[in-house]
Amino acid sequence: MASSSSRQKSREDYRRAMELEEARKAGLAPAALDEDGKEINPHIPQFMTTAPWYMQSDGPTLKHQRNWKKEVEDAEEAKEAAKGKDQWYQRGKKTFQATKYRKGACANCGAMTHKTKDCLERPRAKGAKWTNKNIAADEHIAEVRLGYDGKRDRWNGYDARDFAKVQQRYEKIESAKQEEAKKRELEEKFKDEGGGEGDGEGEFLLKDEEEAGFNKVEKRVRTTAGGATGSVRNLRIREDTAKYLLNLDVNSAHYDPKSRSMRADPNPDLPDSEKNFRGDAHLLREGEVQAWNRLVLHQGQLSGAGQGHHMQALPSQAEALYKEFKAKKEKVAAKSKTNVVDLYGNAARDDKIDQRLLVGQTERYVEYNRRGQVVKGEENRVASRYEEDVMVNNHTSVWGSWWHDGVWGYACCRQTMRNSYCTGQAERDEGNHGEAAGTAAREVAVGAGGDGRKMLKPRGAGEASASAGAAGYQGKQQTWGEHQEVALDEEKLKVALAKEGERVKARAERDERKR
Repeated sequence: MASSSSRQKSREDYRRAMELEEARKAGLAPAALDEDGKEINPHIPQFMTTAPWYMQSDGPTLKHQRNWKKEVEDAEEAKEAAKGKDQWYQRGKKTFQATKYRKGACANCGAMTHKTKDCLERPRAKGAKWTNKNIAADEHIAEVRLGYDGKRDRWNGYDARDFAKVQQRYEKIESAKQEEAKKRELEEKFKDEGGGEGDGEGEFLLKDEEEAGFNKVEKRVRTTAGGATGSVRNLRIREDTAKYLLNLDVNSAHYDPKSRSMRADPNPDLPDSEKNFRGDAHLLREGEVQAWNRLVLHQGQLSGAGQGHHMQALPSQAEALYKEFKAKKEKVAAKSKTNVVDLYGNAARDDKIDQRLLVGQTERYVEYNRRGQVVKGEENRVASRYEEDVMVNNHTSVWGSWWHDGVWGYACCRQTMRNSYCTGQAERDEGNHGEAAGTAAREVAVGAGGDGRKMLKPRGAGEASASAGAAGYQGKQQTWGEHQEVALDEEKLKVALAKEGERVKARAERDERKR
């Protein structure tokens, strides 16, 4: 490599320098040496090997690229470490003890190593500056210079001789325990000798705390070979039925006792509302699994078209592409919905109630009891002006439970008068009373100027033009359920009632077992 600028060389010297540099890169010539005699890599650029002008270097070198300050710091750290324990802070060590107050010392205690505001002694009523008595000794201040590793060494300043005190303390505790155990053993021995042979069975009795240990059986938790252990009682709540007892059929879902897993559903025929356990495999379809499956399916569809990304190689790009696809899909769906609403209108109510009206203050006073029932206050208004489920005049059904030819009435006796008295089945057997009353009511309504519903007359022998109207009216009667004379099959009705009774009884038995 050329060590000086090309402006100070002739054309021939520059050509030779370039040829030498190419030869060194090819390995045909030996590498250049720096000031310390170390070889310089020929592939290092010239602007890195050429030292700045203020370094006063005659040839190529890499000294200006190295951290020369670190070498000085390492030497200082080695020198300080050689001092040993004296390098660390010597807490509580005193140096010079003065007999009278010195100028510039602490006004409270008289020490020269700190100021008055930094004094750790209690404030005196009259400081040493004025009394010139009880002058405190100067503290030993150590100048500890630590490097990067020394500042972060958690054992720096530790004296291994201090651990001997810890060992002595534990040895005293252990010896006291042994003496107490030996004393207890001697007391039990003398007690057994005085009791005779009749108390021999006492050695087979267990204490309460020893017997309680049998209930806690340590077993491996969710491991096949090795791992943490835990007690069996922590694995399942005892109030819940074990999964292998949900279905006692031998051909039902398989239960693995080693891993305590039952992947299949033990009761697939029951509805989800009556099941507390649907199999361990059901957990694999919860959480974010569905979202991940949709992402994989989307990338598979794009890969078929040559536009997808590899899920393992570019997961972030694949997820970003899927989010962009969902945003576009939602935008298209919203635009389509807006077009449909603009074209056909929206029957739903779009305007929302003001939230201030929902949480606003009112002067309504309501008083409740402990059960949450209203004791005193304004009662809620009933939607209907008639009392609900109130039977009057010996009726077994409410007013409006029967409707015929545009007139309301009672379903029990088929009377259309509001204040009429129930006559029971006898009135229904006559058959024509309800129709006559309805016709009379319509005539009264038409005569009074009201809008009465005119019934279509059936087509006679010569009335061919009214056939369509009569057929349409009969269809409307069937739609509104005006025909009450419906023939039911008695056998099928009995079978249906029996099945319904069995279903209600089985439901009640299941509820009793749950309790």
